[in-house]
Amino acid sequence: MDAVSGRKQFDISAALDQAMRVFWQRGYPDASLDALGSATGLGRGSLYGAFGNKETLFGKCLDRYASIYGAQYEQALAAHPGDPVRAVEAFFDVALRRIADPSVPVGCLMAQSAAQLPTLKEENGKQVRGLLHVQRQRVRAALADSPAESRTLDELATFVVAINQSLAVLSRAGTPDAELRSVARLACTTVADTIARAVSEDVPGDRRQPGH
Repeated sequence: MDAVSGRKQFDISAALDQAMRVFWQRGYPDASLDALGSATGLGRGSLYGAFGNKETLFGKCLDRYASIYGAQYEQALAAHPGDPVRAVEAFFDVALRRIADPSVPVGCLMAQSAAQLPTLKEENGKQVRGLLHVQRQRVRAALADSPAESRTLDELATFVVAINQSLAVLSRAGTPDAELRSVARLACTTVADTIARAVSEDVPGDRRQPGH
């Protein structure tokens, strides 16, 4: 209890974590105020008082999720300067570790929210798209050391993010970890082959005239 006001105090970060798990597990439409209140230990009045309405709470949960896993992605991608393929492998490792973690819901809050964009309020939808864009920018920056042309690297960044979101969707469908890791390996092979092919096409070959 607060000795001055007599009001019950609570840990906002812990409440956000619990609310985030509800949105993560159920999706925005099915995350009822009753479920959010039960998870956080707060009544509707306290929820509104602390976080505003459901849309505002969801936005804060998206930010919370992005700060936790975004930092892990950024660290993984930055750990292999000059080796874009290894950086992408590390990026997928973060996602696969999260998927395999029994202490959190299956899948990915971002992937689930992106799939439910038509049900989200405009501001929340804009936020989800923005966070996906940030993820793509992180991957693109990790690919920047590659000698491949910019357009190819742009396409690869989009491809990597698409595979990352697909891993989350597959995990929610019950796809075994071994199969998810196989998808990630094939994606890394595609990145490596695409970069190698793009580089080889830029190297002048034997351009002798016919008959020489």
